[in-house]
Amino acid sequence: MTRFERLDVAGRRVFVRVDFNVPLQEGAVSDDARIRAALPTIENLIDRKAKVVLGSHLGRPKGQLVDALSLEPVASRLAELLDHQVTFISDSIGEDVQAVLGLQQPGDVILLENLRFHPGEKANDTAYAESLMQGMDLYVNDAFGVCHREAASVVAAVSEFPSDARAPGFLLEREAAQLRQLLSRPERPFLAVLGGAKVSDKLGVLDQLIQLVDEVCIGGAMAYTFLAAQGGSVGKSRIESDRLDWARELMNRADKAGVRIYLPVDHRGAEAFDKEAPILPVSGQEIPSHVMGLDIGPKTAELFSERIAQSRTLFWNGPMGVFEWPDYAAGTLAVARAVADCEGHTVVGGGDSVAALNQSGLAASVDHVSTGGGASLELLEGKQLPGLRALEL
Repeated sequence: MTRFERLDVAGRRVFVRVDFNVPLQEGAVSDDARIRAALPTIENLIDRKAKVVLGSHLGRPKGQLVDALSLEPVASRLAELLDHQVTFISDSIGEDVQAVLGLQQPGDVILLENLRFHPGEKANDTAYAESLMQGMDLYVNDAFGVCHREAASVVAAVSEFPSDARAPGFLLEREAAQLRQLLSRPERPFLAVLGGAKVSDKLGVLDQLIQLVDEVCIGGAMAYTFLAAQGGSVGKSRIESDRLDWARELMNRADKAGVRIYLPVDHRGAEAFDKEAPILPVSGQEIPSHVMGLDIGPKTAELFSERIAQSRTLFWNGPMGVFEWPDYAAGTLAVARAVADCEGHTVVGGGDSVAALNQSGLAASVDHVSTGGGASLELLEGKQLPGLRALEL
């Protein structure tokens, strides 16, 4: 039985920090994956007759009320998914909130307005946390995606409760366990597939992973910094010149550790970073001076897929190209299919990789799909996440 399941919740008001930072389009939720991920915890509390109060942020309102970032559309979608009434309150603290809370009955679900409409949320302000927790009996964090942030609802709020009145929800506990398993007891061979735009975003996790994995496949724009560091021609592709020495040093350390790094051997490119620009296939590793790489090519997709098929433990984070443009999505979707088909233990570390899995309809074939890109990377770097530390998890 988990710490969450041991909480005596019947008839008591439980604040649940969820991560409903979901995309909105024309006033409606366009991707409800993060909402669905929190349903088991919420449904468990409803079944146990708790008074459920949900808090989340959405976007970056910078402490201001921004109508376009209201959680009201999220409340509507949550009610549909739960098949249960969800009461939305247009603030997170104050007398009006307390008045509605006072009428709450066991089994009722309330969603507060965007916590970041108050500057105290992002500032981890104690006064805001105290106001937010007013009237709450128990605290549950089920928002792994924000556990690397020192926010009031994630850190300061926890200290308002004794240790036996706070717990991680089902999602948070599973996230921490799955990612820590990669650090402590991965089955070999262990492969990491990394992509995305910037090497800078992956410095810490790459440093850590080459001490853990057997192989690394690198795609996306970040691959061109590594190719350039090897002395290859990358044409007009995006590189981070200030990271070339670091990339060379990392490859040297990987070689000494016996870790094989695979880089793209062909590319899909264009003459400009433009969705409408004609595709220019590059059959070899060297990219002509007038071309920028925008996706891995078919030979690279085949190479990466072969390595994925051979792995017994796999971690994937980051797209292989500009996958939001259909002409340059093939590499990322090929990796998504290979990950879904992999017979080893597969973990996808949030962000655009999850969007690609959802786009391909393959998310259900992966052992664990993380809801937090930044949080998953920081945990794999070996960092202690503030939200987990607050819960002693």
